Amino acid sequence: MDAPAVAAGRASTSVVRVRYAETDMMGVVYYANYLVWFEVARTDWLRTTGATYADMEAAGLRLPVIAAHCEYHLSARYDDEIEIRTTARRPSPARLAFDYEVIRRADQARVASGSTVHVAVDLAGRPVRLPSRVKELLA
Repeated sequence: MDAPAVAAGRASTSVVRVRYAETDMMGVVYYANYLVWFEVARTDWLRTTGATYADMEAAGLRLPVIAAHCEYHLSARYDDEIEIRTTARRPSPARLAFDYEVIRRADQARVASGSTVHVAVDLAGRPVRLPSRVKELLA
């Protein structure tokens, strides 16, 4: 996988190449792999802001997924180079949402789109407000 592009405000781009193990018997990417790519993309988005999940967990903050959605527009296939364009938004003081566009690089076709919603919780699993640093990134 390539390194993520530098975030432009609230956006980042991640690149993956479809591996054979990610496809079904028809040579098409298995649907659940898009959610794995979403995780890669949001981790890259965090890195472009100078933070990592490990940093947040060390500070006592977790961001579990509370909703996930994916729409499939076209098939991605083995060896396609895929770009995941990620943007973030803050729908509430304790929630962070990511929107994803999955693009096939060869023809710039939109393969899939989706979103995930996360809630900030402390180590005991209680909801907490997002840190001010995150609020500033999404202002």
